Amino acid sequence: MTEPFRNGGRAVVATLAAHGVDTIFGIPGTHNLEFYRHLPEFGIRAITPRHEQGAGYGADGYHLLSGRPGVVITTSGPGLTNVITAAATAYAESRPMLILSPGVPTGLERADIGMLHETKDSSGALTHLLVSSQRTRTAEGAAQAVAEAFALFASSRPGPVHIEVPLNVLEGAWNGSVPIPLPRRRPGLDDRVIAQAAAAVREARRPLIVAGGGARAAGAEVRDFAELLDSPVATTANGKGILPEDHPLSLGANVRFPSVQAESAAADVLIVLGSELADSDLWGGLIGDQSAVGVRTAGSAQTVIRCDIDPDQLGKNLGGDILACADVSEFLAALMAALRTTGGPAASAGESDSAPASADEPESASVREDGAARTSAIRDAWRQDFDFESIGSRVTRLVTQGAGDDVVIAGDSSQVTYDGTVHALDARTPDQLLYMPGFATLGYGIPAAIGAKVAAASRPVVCVLGDGAAMFSIQEIMTATELGLGIPFVIVDNGGYAEIEAQMVDRDIEPFAVRLDRPDFAALGESMGGVGVRIGEAELAQRLPGAVAEALGRSVPTVIHVMVGA
Repeated sequence: MTEPFRNGGRAVVATLAAHGVDTIFGIPGTHNLEFYRHLPEFGIRAITPRHEQGAGYGADGYHLLSGRPGVVITTSGPGLTNVITAAATAYAESRPMLILSPGVPTGLERADIGMLHETKDSSGALTHLLVSSQRTRTAEGAAQAVAEAFALFASSRPGPVHIEVPLNVLEGAWNGSVPIPLPRRRPGLDDRVIAQAAAAVREARRPLIVAGGGARAAGAEVRDFAELLDSPVATTANGKGILPEDHPLSLGANVRFPSVQAESAAADVLIVLGSELADSDLWGGLIGDQSAVGVRTAGSAQTVIRCDIDPDQLGKNLGGDILACADVSEFLAALMAALRTTGGPAASAGESDSAPASADEPESASVREDGAARTSAIRDAWRQDFDFESIGSRVTRLVTQGAGDDVVIAGDSSQVTYDGTVHALDARTPDQLLYMPGFATLGYGIPAAIGAKVAAASRPVVCVLGDGAAMFSIQEIMTATELGLGIPFVIVDNGGYAEIEAQMVDRDIEPFAVRLDRPDFAALGESMGGVGVRIGEAELAQRLPGAVAEALGRSVPTVIHVMVGA
């Protein structure tokens, strides 16, 4: 007997289920209902935000906590264009996201006949913004495109993929079968490169490891490698928590600090794992011994080892001497095996059995400087690098006090995040900070927190952001209420776009258009079915930890309005 509605929508949804998808984010619309028809049958939960941009950010937060690609279903036209900013964010941050949308029927491409939601060339537009955008022509082709997207996520540098299914294909017959998940295809390890890297680190006297978002899945290997090499580890914001930040070799997500950048220039062997060393992390600074971006210092004796799954990343912003196009986990495992086979790296100064060199003799290059002592010295220098008593830093510590050390904090493109949480949160795991430093998108934090809580209901998830960022996606608090999510949304209100106002002052521009009226955020939270709390800055230490703890115990969201200066 023929299954009912065995159409293109079923082909896509059945393939999603075959690849382990259990949750999608999106808003039902006139043209995408044949996707939605099949979701209940395959046990796939549909999360409905109040804006498609929120669907994209929610899918990203879901990915960061679950480890699985976020999936978004939009309708045609405005539904798809609404999600583009979130998709571009996923591209900038190298995160997997699958976006499914209907399109005009085959044969009507660029017809401009005034169809509902008609768009000139959706797939063509997204091709230039995402990893790929494909317009399929058959139900079988649509199912295969989904399988290929998941294979891409597992095999290469991840990013957003869009699949457009024409309306006649979405609603038309499907006579094929569900594609078998495709095997993972990772770059092969080059034995020559492993040998070169092993030779370099074996004799390293003052090594330093810098880990980025491409090393997020390699936490165990990064820790083992750092301990074997006795090397400090600094991370980017996207790499935060790869090495627990209470580890004696951790320099945290602080590559922008001058003390860390100075150490990177002084290292004799610099190992960069899964990072393009972007200016959005370095804030105008440099990593490595270089006089300008991409220009190595003349006569430098530093050896730079770079590993990335994307070969195009290996030369960005800092030239390398030993280049490994590989998965970071696999590269480090092979490198450590090679080191142990040959007796491991040289002993550190504290481990060496040899007598210290006399005043007349140079210290042996085979004796490494003590990694924990170097890390401690750099940490001591942070007091000159950063204000750890800023409002963002204080709020972050108080939120952690109320939520516990395993708290997940969703940030935003807010001062409280980049001048606070990024540096003040002591992350133990690489999923504790939800942030997008590269694309720096306002409106990310609230929906990302919702996606994270959907993925990990038992984890304490808190959103900490500024008033300007909150107004970009404040409507998603209604989504949290609908889902029964006890998320504290801590809105630090400094009166508008204070960062931009400061930049105006720096340029001798009289501030205007940046001091904004705001709603009563606590009352707004109550109007959406949640709880509202107001806390003045002077009361933070006494009230914020308790307010966060109480909020986490509720089955509705809590909006905590922190009034700066009050």
